[in-house]
Amino acid sequence: MARVALAPAKINLFLHVGAPGADGYHPLCSLMVFADIGDRLRASPSETLGLDVGGPFGGALGPDADNLVLRAARALIAEAGAPLGGLQLSLEKRLPVAAGLGGGSSDAGAAFRLLREAWSLPVDDNRLEALAAGLGADGAACLWGRPVLAQGRGERLSPVPGLPELHAVLANPRAPVATPEVYARFDAAGVFSDVTPPAIPALATTTDLAAWLAGLRNDLEGPAIAVEARISVVMSVLRAQPETLLARVSGSGGTCFALCAGPDEADVAASRIAALVPDWWVRPCRLGGPWPDPAS
Repeated sequence: MARVALAPAKINLFLHVGAPGADGYHPLCSLMVFADIGDRLRASPSETLGLDVGGPFGGALGPDADNLVLRAARALIAEAGAPLGGLQLSLEKRLPVAAGLGGGSSDAGAAFRLLREAWSLPVDDNRLEALAAGLGADGAACLWGRPVLAQGRGERLSPVPGLPELHAVLANPRAPVATPEVYARFDAAGVFSDVTPPAIPALATTTDLAAWLAGLRNDLEGPAIAVEARISVVMSVLRAQPETLLARVSGSGGTCFALCAGPDEADVAASRIAALVPDWWVRPCRLGGPWPDPAS
């Protein structure tokens, strides 16, 4: 029987980045939430382990050998220390690639969860999280797809309970943005943040959250715009919508998000933007998580 897992889009509500250490890595502090939309990963019985990639953004991925889904599978096989049963994995890429949405890390997270169940592996949650963290800075957070405050390189996670129901519009100009280029611009500017976590107050509504977030920032927003000028256009369009409470770049770009007061406002704004700029990828969504996996 086939199993299906959702790989939700990751959104950085704020992202503070410190100076790189001797190892070249930047400490960070970020409030991450997850959208109810994302890629989908299916596992079906097979004699061998294989992966096929489809969906509207499937053609933008590199060689299969580099795919984080297969790297997650190999990490579990290495953890087991023995060959495991064959599975045919099918990844439907619904999210733009190199878009600040943690797509590859979320795909890997879906693979870790799905394969642990499919192979009945005795790997506990802590160990699974460590394996996910080994594949990238967003790996641990994207494994579970639930709101977290991420610190360190992104591997130190604290739960964030009590967030209000969030509705948003995601918009991407279909322009891939390379994270190393964004960090190169960020480092060249030489302005780094204190990554001490801010105190999160009681937030009853999205309006409350947007007002609090307005005092915070995404430190990679300016460098991302320097790398890809179309992000600035997206931000201008989002900020011009009457339904927008707060607009910001997610991660290293090029996806931007606009928080709205409710689902109707998000739907209206998304429809207006899609009509105004039909070439962009635009989606209304809920933010929070974790979200249920799709039915097989």
